[in-house]
Amino acid sequence: MLDITVKDIVKAVGGNLICGSGSQKIEHISIDSRSSQGNDIFVPIIGGKVDAHGFIGQALTAGCAATLTSRHQTEKEIGDVIKEYPLAGQKAWIAVDDTVRALHEIGRLCRSRVPIPAVGVTGSVGKTTTREMIAAALSAERKVYKTGKNYNSSIGLPITLSEMSNDYDVAVLELGMNVPGELGTIADIADIDAAVLTNIGVAHIEYFKTQEAICREKYTITKGFHKDVVHTGHDGRTMGPEKMLFINGDDPYLMKNRDLTGYPYRMYGTGAQCDYRAEHIRMENGRYCFDFVYAHGRVPITLSVLGHHNVLNAAGALAVAEYFGVDVEAAAQALSSFTGFQNRLQICTVNGYTVIDDTYNASPASMEAGLKVLEGYDAPGRKIAVLGDMFELGENSDIYHREVGEFAAGLTFDELLLIGDHAWQIGRAMKEKNSSILVRRMESRAAATKYLKDTLGSGDVVYLKASNGMKLKEIAAALIQEK
Repeated sequence: MLDITVKDIVKAVGGNLICGSGSQKIEHISIDSRSSQGNDIFVPIIGGKVDAHGFIGQALTAGCAATLTSRHQTEKEIGDVIKEYPLAGQKAWIAVDDTVRALHEIGRLCRSRVPIPAVGVTGSVGKTTTREMIAAALSAERKVYKTGKNYNSSIGLPITLSEMSNDYDVAVLELGMNVPGELGTIADIADIDAAVLTNIGVAHIEYFKTQEAICREKYTITKGFHKDVVHTGHDGRTMGPEKMLFINGDDPYLMKNRDLTGYPYRMYGTGAQCDYRAEHIRMENGRYCFDFVYAHGRVPITLSVLGHHNVLNAAGALAVAEYFGVDVEAAAQALSSFTGFQNRLQICTVNGYTVIDDTYNASPASMEAGLKVLEGYDAPGRKIAVLGDMFELGENSDIYHREVGEFAAGLTFDELLLIGDHAWQIGRAMKEKNSSILVRRMESRAAATKYLKDTLGSGDVVYLKASNGMKLKEIAAALIQEK
């Protein structure tokens, strides 16, 4: 919770207080005009379709104590809003040149008041799961703050920082990017001590054109390494000025560019070149097990989450825990209890059949990893995949979908349902590869849901994956509701 005043914000953003009290306490940041937690500052974002300045009156009436504005500069200019929403005239209005830039400065202010150590997590695939695994591993001996919801962008990160407090020992911050320059900007605001780079895929390639460009952009996370800043956690542990990169040593793009920033780095993965390695990877009773090998020993761990890719994520999490001084055996035990979270490889058994809900989002790499999970799942009945379009893949979108199809053609499962024009390219590629998997093109989510409800039997398992905008989670929810 924030503990600042309107006056503090005016100074931080270089704004002008049009009206209201500078002594007003601010405890939260809001970008939703329909709700307020109390003593919020409303930040109206100008989007491609909607300018939230039109909702300032509603936000202040709903309970926000103050607002930023780049559309009003004088008390006279806010007169029409106050006339329609009289309560708005009793609140603080802060005029700024750009509300997003001002939001960033509020984020910096929040971070400066909570100087605990932090690790930033980025990558094309697996950021959120890796964030959660790192938090789980650290929690063995530290009180951990972590990014909530999906607040990992240039708008979301300042909100994340505003909810952070000195009651924590360490923070785990997810840092995303959609356009060039965004990651470096938010990493700088986050002021991190360590960074984890999970992998380089083709998510958002329409903005970056090549994976090499994506990789170089990911390395701008080191703009968050403020060399002269020393952070001290609530537990008294001090992080010195040396910052550290943790990179997936199994990823060819990350390895190629590992010396790009000049900062020290440590590698995690399965290769002999890695400082932290997962060895003797195996399945036992349906769960992944491996030995975590590092400079001071070997620690066995059993995961409670699906997917071979999570072995790598776990290795990265344990590497970070060791860096922050957490006993590795304790971290491994804490991590073994991590079961994932909603819409990310979540398992539910209903009426004898199993639903694997992986519908949160999708990229070619994560879709291929999910299909491997389906192939390896121990099920006595049919194995069925439901796949939809993947977004933000640019002009080569169909090519990337076809590559998934070529990959799927080499797997062993029974049936594939495809929803969306791009997704159909997966099926076309599979047919060209003479795959024995039965491929069905579904006209809609409703059609796919009906087919599944009519045909799923005891022992069957169905896996669902697509970009979030395809809303396959509605299919998963409909199947689970049968319980």
